[in-house]
Amino acid sequence: MQLAPITLFKSLSDPIRLSILLMLKAEGELCVCEFSEALDEVQPKISRNLALLKTAEIVVNRRQGQWIYYSINPNLPQWAQQVLNETYSANQALIATPLSKLNAVGDTQNRPMILCKK
Repeated sequence: MQLAPITLFKSLSDPIRLSILLMLKAEGELCVCEFSEALDEVQPKISRNLALLKTAEIVVNRRQGQWIYYSINPNLPQWAQQVLNETYSANQALIATPLSKLNAVGDTQNRPMILCKK
């Protein structure tokens, strides 16, 4: 995979995309409704940002039933993984509130069923 540095840094410069990537570092994978609940943003806005991250090949997705789960692309170049790891390590406070919102909903397996039916 050939990821240009400008592509990664542009992605990290947007607050929603930065939060999405930090949350994925913390949780492994999440669906749109989980991001929407945690970040208090409408689903189309979350979906648009996830589409940009997917087009840049920073995230990948998988379908499970009616939900699509997103995760950080495991094939990112080492330098990009290192940037994301360092960014996550130094900025966990940025996602503390969103993650606590998710944890208040319930366990990871049941959250999409609860959140997507709201």
